[in-house]
Order: sequence, then C-alpha cells, then structure tokens
Amino acid sequence: MRKRGEMEYKLIIPYTLPSLNEYIKENRRSLFQANRIKAEIEADIVLLCREQLSGVKIDKPVFIRYLWVEPDRRKDLDNISFARKFVQDGLVKAGVLKNDTWRYVKGFADEFAVDKDNPHVEVVLIEQ
Repeated sequence: MRKRGEMEYKLIIPYTLPSLNEYIKENRRSLFQANRIKAEIEADIVLLCREQLSGVKIDKPVFIRYLWVEPDRRKDLDNISFARKFVQDGLVKAGVLKNDTWRYVKGFADEFAVDKDNPHVEVVLIEQ
C-alpha cells in the first residue's frame, strides 16, 4: 500500500520475458546469443519507458512491485521472476532510475497470475 505523498509509476511490458531456464539454455549454446537476448530486452524496455514513462526520472529510492502474468502455469515462479534483472537494467538505461543498487532500489515484491489471452508484465515503481 502506498503512503501519503509517494509517487507511483507503472510500466506495462506487453509480453512475457524469458525464464531463467530459457536464458541458461541460450547461454550454454552461445554466450553471444545470451548477451544479444539481454540487450534486445533492455532495448525494448527503454522504448516502452519512452512511450509510457516519457520524461520520468526518479532520483529517490523506489520499491518495485511486479505482476507477472503468464499464459499458463508451466514455469516455476522463481524462474519467471529472474527477469527482474532485465527490467531493472532497462529502467536504468532508459534513465527512469539512476541506478539499481541498494541505494536506489529498496526492495521488490512479486505477484503472479495466469491469463492465456493477455500475458504481460506490470512494473510499478513506488518512490520511497
């Protein structure tokens, strides 16, 4: 729950992100392929930030709430939430967050849902 005076910003990623197992598989196949996947996801997140969070630059620490909406229950929850790494690095590259260190990210929470017709990720940044 948001405290009085805290600002909230929401980013919607309109697709699911690679799971840890998928990323490890690509990494074992080719380190370059795994790096390319990470770079592509971060670039997509930068574009989504420009569209949805235009001009937002957060200097204060944030708490991040993630809602991972998957098409089914095939992946383990910890496998899904691994993609926080891509999201937070993308937020930094977009300039929305100054950094994703302990100083700027105070914590995060994950929730999970299933919607076969609309898999996506919701990211809510709450200024602290």
